[in-house]
Amino acid sequence: MTGNKDIKVTCIVGARPNFMKMAPILHAFDKHGGFITRLIHTGQHYDVEMNAVFFEQLGLKDPDLNLEIGSGSQTSMTARIMLALEGAFQQDPPDLVLVVGDVNSTLAAALVAAKLRIPIAHVEAGLRSFDMDMPEEVNRLVTDRLSDLLLTTERSADLQLQKEGVASEAIHFVGNVMIDTLLSNLDKAISMQETALKYDAEPSLVSGVKHGYALVTLHRPSNVDTPVQLAGLLDVVRDLAADMPVIFTLHPRTKARIAEGSLEMRLDHPGILKCPPLSYFEMLGAMRKATLVITDSGGLQEETTALGVPCLTVRENTERPITIEQGTNTLVGGSPEKLREAIKRLIAGKTKRGRVPELWDGHAAERIAKVIHDFAS
Repeated sequence: MTGNKDIKVTCIVGARPNFMKMAPILHAFDKHGGFITRLIHTGQHYDVEMNAVFFEQLGLKDPDLNLEIGSGSQTSMTARIMLALEGAFQQDPPDLVLVVGDVNSTLAAALVAAKLRIPIAHVEAGLRSFDMDMPEEVNRLVTDRLSDLLLTTERSADLQLQKEGVASEAIHFVGNVMIDTLLSNLDKAISMQETALKYDAEPSLVSGVKHGYALVTLHRPSNVDTPVQLAGLLDVVRDLAADMPVIFTLHPRTKARIAEGSLEMRLDHPGILKCPPLSYFEMLGAMRKATLVITDSGGLQEETTALGVPCLTVRENTERPITIEQGTNTLVGGSPEKLREAIKRLIAGKTKRGRVPELWDGHAAERIAKVIHDFAS
């Protein structure tokens, strides 16, 4: 495509999971050579201050362009990102646009690149929840349909893409770049005791985490937007705190719904530390030593599998089936009672033994750089 010239790749990030995926890829491009990279941050993430912390901790260069889009509805956010990216791509046309994951910025960049006939590479292609109520599922389907290079984290994603009619030569199984970031930063993880002290946990809770604790993150609309559902899950968390300390990282959406429903008292327990979203090093330290993780996040399902930590996923489906088939993840559904039962089994010692999936070895970014260079050269 470019002959002997350096390949101009525009890399798109918009939310925190993107940062963790893009950082090792940019480092791999530099190590490989032959690339000129431009990093565009759409600014769809809600926490500007935390963005800066993540960039610093992951060694990400400052964005060449920050669109500062901000929050909004799914449609308005995507439209505003598209309009801004169209101008950016036309002003400095890349040889290829690289997108990661399944956030609105990913979809918007793919749509604009396709309209301008710029090749697209999608990292984390082929993952499916088969739940069209999830905005991310729409983003995945459309992005994959438009992409020229589909870079997958697991072999089941290859098979799914082939079922959807994607040519085999466009699909490349490269492994999981999130695990590259995790493995390269394990020695920088901040201990849970240090994090608990930072957020003014009670002394008994700080000392208690030495002997095991649960880490909880919940943010999906299906879990937090309905007061009855949210109240039921909070009751389970409070009851769990009678058995072990609980670290509950409160996503802004979850915190707002708790306040709107006047549900704060359901988390009023000395064994629960309520804290804001953690930095990457804090979250890595919290996950690494946890007795169990309760979540509805996609990324945490993968990271707990890589760390060998039991994970209970409060969803009816997952786009990361390998974490269940081979890893430490258990899909418990959305029912608070089913979550309660799964916690009881785990506390009783009925833990799931997993293994690290194929090519989750810390070298996915290197394989991505090679595939893109071979494609664009």
